Amino acid sequence: MKLRANGVEINYTLDGPAGAPVVTLSHSLAADLTMWDPTLAALSAHHRVLRYDVRGHGGSEATPGDYSVELLAADALALLRALGIARTHWVGLSLGGMIGLAVALKAPAALASLVLCDTASGMPPEMKPVWNERIAMVESGRPGARLDDVVARWFTPGFVQSRPDVIATTLGMIARTTPRGFAGCAAAIRDLDLTGRLGEIGTRTLLIVGEQDEATPVAASQLIQHHVKDAQLVVLSSAAHLSNVEQPEAFNRALTAFLGR
Repeated sequence: MKLRANGVEINYTLDGPAGAPVVTLSHSLAADLTMWDPTLAALSAHHRVLRYDVRGHGGSEATPGDYSVELLAADALALLRALGIARTHWVGLSLGGMIGLAVALKAPAALASLVLCDTASGMPPEMKPVWNERIAMVESGRPGARLDDVVARWFTPGFVQSRPDVIATTLGMIARTTPRGFAGCAAAIRDLDLTGRLGEIGTRTLLIVGEQDEATPVAASQLIQHHVKDAQLVVLSSAAHLSNVEQPEAFNRALTAFLGR
């Protein structure tokens, strides 16, 4: 399903019983709402589950120019308003977690809880040239290099070898991301700078991170935990960046236990 919100066409799905508490799932860079397929069944029996494609990803419109996490948060809030959702649990992974932080700072009343997965609150200065290189690579039309780079950061080597079916599905998802959408959202990650405001967040918060995540390492989640009052942290073994895909059972246990409380 699609609708226009905040001036952009957004693709979304709704699953689970109408009237149940809403959980919104927000995906990573170079993914789409299907990234949450391993998580959906664990939530949809008792929650209304909203999945959506971030601007420039999946079936959502790719607009020109650099994006910011504040813009992407405004997209999400406009989508919630258009769907008549006043309050939601937010579950975001990587870019989706960064958007969640921006939503929590901009509209805390919209969030019943905040689950931040394999994410960060800021980008160190030395990473800015890396992101600029990735943006230039994609805009120059070298998608093969992009696919290899992303898969190597998303999964542990053992998982890549043992689950070629998942890797093939993931490669297809990445390939569907438009260069414009990738570049716009990559700029939002490059310019991310919310660490100094983490103390303002009063939303009940859980952090989940893969023990072997090199893209947004455990230390990035520990930093958020240190600044967000009473935030909980779960570290998943044998998982890298896409922890919900690599370790779905452990991820879902941590998530549903938190939402159940």
